[in-house]
Amino acid sequence: MSSDLLSSFQYIEKEKNISREVLINALRSALLSACKKTFPNPDDFDIVIDPETLKIKVLEKGQEVHHADFGRIAAQTAKQVIMQKLREAEREAIFNDFSKTAGEIITGMVHAVDRKAIVVDLGKAEAILPIREQVPRERYSQGHTIRAYVLEVKASSRGPEVILSRVHPNFLSKLFELEIPEIREGIVEIKSVAREAGARSKIAVSSHDEKVDCVGSCVGMRGQRVKNIVNELGGEKIDIVRWSPDPETFIRNSLSPAELSKIKMFPDEKRAEVIVNDDQYLLAAGKRDQNVRLASRLTGWGIEIFTASQKIPLSSLDGVGEGLEEALKNAGYRTIQALSSAKPEDLAAVPGIGPQSAEKIILSAQKAALSGGVGQKKNEDSGEKH
Repeated sequence: MSSDLLSSFQYIEKEKNISREVLINALRSALLSACKKTFPNPDDFDIVIDPETLKIKVLEKGQEVHHADFGRIAAQTAKQVIMQKLREAEREAIFNDFSKTAGEIITGMVHAVDRKAIVVDLGKAEAILPIREQVPRERYSQGHTIRAYVLEVKASSRGPEVILSRVHPNFLSKLFELEIPEIREGIVEIKSVAREAGARSKIAVSSHDEKVDCVGSCVGMRGQRVKNIVNELGGEKIDIVRWSPDPETFIRNSLSPAELSKIKMFPDEKRAEVIVNDDQYLLAAGKRDQNVRLASRLTGWGIEIFTASQKIPLSSLDGVGEGLEEALKNAGYRTIQALSSAKPEDLAAVPGIGPQSAEKIILSAQKAALSGGVGQKKNEDSGEKH
């Protein structure tokens, strides 16, 4: 048996990259376990395996013994150990292969679909696309080809556990990298991404070569490059924004094509107040504030948008002077609408305001809001990092 065992071990060492020491230790442990099940007084037994010839000796109280059943037991146990190590080596090799795909895009075939996840066949392994990582309006059936971002690869007893995503901002980044040669070559750099999967995304880009237009490179001839990405994402709208090291310029670019009248920057709070004409408000804020929300995430600045008529100073209200205006702003009441919807007890907690003054200020703010058609949209999101 030792010659066959030696050949098997040599194959596993060479092809599966498992050391002989590991194989011998595994075989010895398995044989000792078999001895405990077969022989009386198992604690008296020990197993010695020659590392060169793989000849196996059975010792009972330190003396070599020859048992009629041991040859059969050893052969069966050795076969089991070899098969186990081959399976482990195969799982490890597959895990190592898929570990390299973490953070990349991978293509597979839909194997099964249920309410919690989509199971994707990757050939040597299966991947999971959890419901939280699926674009809400996308639908897949068994047999469909699917591309997704490899979010995580974990080792398990059944092999690698691959977790996929189609909503992660990096999925969009990687699609741009695959589609745009200038990004792959490092000429154009993706600076940040903000995404509401299935609806709209913004991606900020910059060029390291003044002769190369970063936005034009991403759009492509007749918009074909970005169109390919939009098609992959099922029609998701993508805004390609020119990045700038100047925050004010970057904010303007992120809200384009809306025309901004004025931007007031608050660097300590990393916040910006944007003033637009009435006809530009919806374009700047977007449907359900989506545009300004994405712009905030993209730039990392909290952005508030006002029309010129909405930007009424708090000091214009009855009972509010310049000093109290500052106190109100520090307490988070920066707009008339915020004051008009405040609770008297909350407003009374602001230094310099008592219960009666709080009610007076709220009433004044409500009158101002009604008479001036005041309403404001704001997004305090200070950005996401991925």
